[in-house]
Amino acid sequence: MTETQKNDTLKSENHGGLGNGDDVEGLDPASGSWGDYPLDDLLIRQENRTIHDVIRRIDQSNYIMDPDFQRDFIWPEDKQSKLIESVIMRIPLPVFYMAEDDEGRMVVVDGLQRLSTFRRFVKDELRLKLPDRRELDYHRFSDLSSKIQNRVEDCNLIFYIIDSKVPERARLDIFERVNGGVPLTRQQMRNCLFMGEATRFLKCESQSEIFLKATGNSLNRRTMRDREFVNRFCAFQLLGIDEYRGDMDDFLASSLRRMNGMGPEDLLELSADFRRGLGNNFLLFGRHAFRKHSAFQEWRSVLNASFWDVMSTGLSRYEEPCVKACAENIRQSVYRLLADEEFNTAITYGPNGAKKVRTRFDMARQALREALDDLTD
Repeated sequence: MTETQKNDTLKSENHGGLGNGDDVEGLDPASGSWGDYPLDDLLIRQENRTIHDVIRRIDQSNYIMDPDFQRDFIWPEDKQSKLIESVIMRIPLPVFYMAEDDEGRMVVVDGLQRLSTFRRFVKDELRLKLPDRRELDYHRFSDLSSKIQNRVEDCNLIFYIIDSKVPERARLDIFERVNGGVPLTRQQMRNCLFMGEATRFLKCESQSEIFLKATGNSLNRRTMRDREFVNRFCAFQLLGIDEYRGDMDDFLASSLRRMNGMGPEDLLELSADFRRGLGNNFLLFGRHAFRKHSAFQEWRSVLNASFWDVMSTGLSRYEEPCVKACAENIRQSVYRLLADEEFNTAITYGPNGAKKVRTRFDMARQALREALDDLTD
């Protein structure tokens, strides 16, 4: 093994699912261009609301404050106290960004820490730490005069709201651009925008034993790269390649919408398909599952998302006894596939293009049919 191969193996095997998410290939980077969007399609409206009104809406669950992607409340109390001091001093605050979901709820895009601080203070959960202001230091909201309480509750906040009708990729691009905290991944954004049965499904499946075993526990959980892989399976399994138009963001979002409308039995069936596909891949390729490799390769390469798409869905169609009976035929067929220049290009370079997606799925399905003697017909 070369030194480069050793380094690749260490990167792939040792970050325990907590790496930076860069050790995955077969992904297209998110587009940074805004020139594709018609000028009138970016529907962002402005609303003014008082702190009192906002807290009421949070308590009524009209504002989504605790999606999985949001970090725990991490502002120290002295910083929270400075924010409250700014409100009392009538210092203008930065604007807030929200995204409207399909049910009309408001998802916090930028401003979670500030909104949480307001709620904590008004609910008497925060005692101010302002040693330079004796009239405020160590005071809770209930300790303040009615005049100051009213000033806090009547403070006007400016919200920019990203309309639910904005195209999916545009919504995520706006999300990325305006978020003032630690940059979020697009899967974290999707997890926020489509919370429900779909996101619970992704979380559950990404923590399953077979998923961790088949992926070598090498997908970043913090950035939800693991859930993104589950999302990709669900999209291609439920919607099929005929529904794919070259926009992966829209495709993955569409599958989450579909899943949020599915019943328990359908989701159980989807879970069974998913786990069958993963189990068959691990049965055949072990630690090399979903990675480019050859028959006698010892070192393990990184996971390839595009190869994952075709193999996770492709082998979900076959029961384990069929796969076992044709195991060697399938392995040799897949090795030939990986050695094919056209297929390799389709899972490596610009893989989100509609033509590349069609190419790799058609080639993989044909290879599996031939290896399994079309046992599903």
